[in-house]
Amino acid sequence: MALLPNSATEPDGSAVIRVLSYNIRSMRDDTDALARVITACAPDLVLVQEAPRFFRWRKKLARLAAASGQVVLTGGATAAGPAILCSLRATVERTEDVLLPLTPGLHRRGFATAVVRFGATRLGVLSCHLSLQRDERHEQGGLLLDRLAGLGVEHAVAGGDLNEGPDGRTFRRLAETLQDCRATAPWGGEFTSTPADPRRRIDAVFATKGIEALGCGVPVDQPGVREADLRAATDHLPVLAALRIPA
Repeated sequence: MALLPNSATEPDGSAVIRVLSYNIRSMRDDTDALARVITACAPDLVLVQEAPRFFRWRKKLARLAAASGQVVLTGGATAAGPAILCSLRATVERTEDVLLPLTPGLHRRGFATAVVRFGATRLGVLSCHLSLQRDERHEQGGLLLDRLAGLGVEHAVAGGDLNEGPDGRTFRRLAETLQDCRATAPWGGEFTSTPADPRRRIDAVFATKGIEALGCGVPVDQPGVREADLRAATDHLPVLAALRIPA
């Protein structure tokens, strides 16, 4: 299988970036394995779900970022779990953590959002972890699209744990407006849940239409990513996408 292109700035000012979406289960598993997987993927942006939210959560997230060559951009407990990490290649314009309406008896959900620059390109970014409850999840899908549109940038990416597959109505709602990068440019493995016996694709990276998806999938053949680490790191497999963002 061909390797994904490396991060680069093109002569025309466009930027090739790598975006990793990863549910890290509050770092309750093997954090060394988790850091090795992230490092091997060489991402410019890491869209995290289930970041630590309780005792010393900022310290834990910062430690993971440092161990994997990233810095904490935004999110964590302040977004009810989603977070964004980035490489030093990104210039941060602004960030905002958004708490979504709370349904009594269900988990609080939120979005971690940012606008960043890579050279001459501007990019909106959103990390999400949608509800387990079908109707609430569908409503959150609409809020996600509204929030992306409200970032005020032409190009944007969103990624996360959708808690449903491509045949689900919320997944379809997102894929009607955005590119499902895996469907556009399949690369690597398809299924993300669970690492021991992956059968469902419930984690995804989406991009606005003007972005070129160069490859997207579970980085099973990425150099440095070991199956033992993928199994030990958390209860989801990550999704890695290479994208070309126009200048």
